[in-house]
Parts: sequence; C-alpha cells; structure tokens
Amino acid sequence: MNSGVTLTPDEIVLYQLGPLELNATVVFTWVTMLLLLLMALLVRRGINSEVEISPGQNLLEIIVGGMRDQIRELAGQGPDQYLPFVGTLFLFIATCNILSVVPGYQAPTSSLSTTLGLALCVFVSVPVYGISRRGLRGYLRQYIQPTPVMLPFHIIGEVSRTIALAIRLFGNIMAGALIATVLLKVAPIVLPTVMQALSLLTGLVQAYIFAVLAMVYIASATRASRGTPSSEDEQEAEDADQERS
Repeated sequence: MNSGVTLTPDEIVLYQLGPLELNATVVFTWVTMLLLLLMALLVRRGINSEVEISPGQNLLEIIVGGMRDQIRELAGQGPDQYLPFVGTLFLFIATCNILSVVPGYQAPTSSLSTTLGLALCVFVSVPVYGISRRGLRGYLRQYIQPTPVMLPFHIIGEVSRTIALAIRLFGNIMAGALIATVLLKVAPIVLPTVMQALSLLTGLVQAYIFAVLAMVYIASATRASRGTPSSEDEQEAEDADQERS
C-alpha cells in the first residue's frame, strides 16, 4: 500500500539500469556539491584586499571568522588545520537543509546513507588528525588508558558515537520533512509555512551540532594530554594572540 508520502529520497529512483539505480539522494547530493563549488568560484573572483569590500565578501569573512573562533574555542588549538574539513561539513549540511524549502528539492541529509557517509568521514578523520599530531604510538596509547582493560570499551565508544552522529542528523531532518508533508495534506495553507520555517531553523541547528561534535571528537584525539599543551599548541596560541592584536 502506497501512502504517497516519501520518507527518504532513496525511495525516488530517477533512472535504473539493471541492478544499478540512480536515486534522488545521489542526484541532489551532486547538485548541492556543484552549487557550493560554483558559489566558491564566484566568491573567490570577488575577493580583494582593499579597504572597501563587497557585502558578499563581508558576509564570507564573518562566517569564516566565526568558524575559526568556534574551532579555536572547542579545540584549544589553532583552527587552520581543521577549518577546511569541519567548515565543509557545516556548509554542506546547512546548504542541503536550506535548499529543502525549495519545491522539488529532496535534502540528501534526510537519507541515512548520506548521514552515515558524513559520520564515516568524521570517524576516519579522528585517527588521521590524531596520528598526524601525536604520532601513531601517542594516538594509540589513549585506547589503553587508564588501563588496557578499557581497550574494547574505547573501541565500542568510537563506533557507537559514529552511529549516533548519523542517526541524529538523519532522524531530525527526515522527521521535519515528514511532518511538513503530512501537514501539507491536512492544512495546505498556514501550517506547512510555519513548519517550513521551523524546519529551516532546525536544519541550521543540526548542521551546527554535527560540525561541533565532529570538532569535539577530533579535538579529543589531537590533545597531547589533558591540561598539558604541546609545543605546537603553544606556537598556535602565540599565532592566535598575534592575529587578535
């Protein structure tokens, strides 16, 4: 029985060749990526170092500056190494959720395959950043602290928080889209407009939460030891002080 309500863009198959399917999740993911790439190219062309800057560049500097400050506050480290990854996560998720108000657009973040892929990116990035900063031995040592008995629990924690990261984003975005669709059938004028506004706000909040959690996980893997800054941390702190001055 088909209720006419689409729970996830994975259900919308646009093209099929044998066992291979091209669904709306893949299509709108590429549409979002191409849109972000186009916006980046346009913004890059308009960037200048003059005293008077365009409103677009001013907005861009506010966004990037806010990301840098947030990363520095969360990680206690210089933001330059983490900004490309964490910033891309935030911009991709936020763009997907903002575009969900466009008729016909199916947010890829309402698909579990997309959110799981994003969570796996975070899962892989944690040891990559941790090893690059602390070395392989220093990174692996944390899994047997305070005792080797904790090793399986640390591993389970890494896996479970990755799954939770994916399901949290998927559940919130899909639930908002589903409620808006149901209200559109019940009261097609007022309630859907209110729900779209709330869905837009929720989407931005979820993008922020996802990026913050990703940075928290990375920061926990890159800190040399609790309360003991490394030489790199000290150098980055000096660079941050110079930037503020």
